[in-house]
Amino acid sequence: MRFSARLLLCAVAGGLIGTGGAIYSVRSGALGNQLMLGPWATGRDFGSSEASRYTRAVVALRGLLALPAREARYYNAVVDSAGAPLDGRCRYRLSGGALPAAWWSVTLYDPAGYLVPNAAGVYSVGSASLSPDEQRAWQVAIAPQPAPGRWLPTGHAPRFELTLRTYLPIDGGQGEVTAAQLPRIDKVGCA
Repeated sequence: MRFSARLLLCAVAGGLIGTGGAIYSVRSGALGNQLMLGPWATGRDFGSSEASRYTRAVVALRGLLALPAREARYYNAVVDSAGAPLDGRCRYRLSGGALPAAWWSVTLYDPAGYLVPNAAGVYSVGSASLSPDEQRAWQVAIAPQPAPGRWLPTGHAPRFELTLRTYLPIDGGQGEVTAAQLPRIDKVGCA
């Protein structure tokens, strides 16, 4: 094979591998400048003019619609507090206390970033539905079958993700939140 043909073959292979790697990286939704806080991942440059091209690509693909950091902080979990992948056939307890924000919501998505269909039509739980006493210590059951109290249905999805949005963070969006301030995700059992 001639040198120019080998060079062309290497250039095409390199382009395909590079493009494939970039697509995989963006589709996996890693949050750019990622910071892990227990099971929750967040980006350090969301909602800022310093957001990298990579973070902007993830936001564009995942439809996150990132507000400026002083208005909202986003946290995503694909594992429970023990580090095991979230499985929609299992039951979990999401528990927390007062979060460092004016209000918050937790939404359940499939790995592609879409709401998981469920017969109950429940997709999110937020602080607006909690009494002031409940906001200090709250629990949400995450399970395929109805559960007493607050419940987020998994729709039996093999894998799911949770997105926690905190609005008007008390630190002004500086990202000074610790893992202890964010909710725990504990597996209760599997069917």
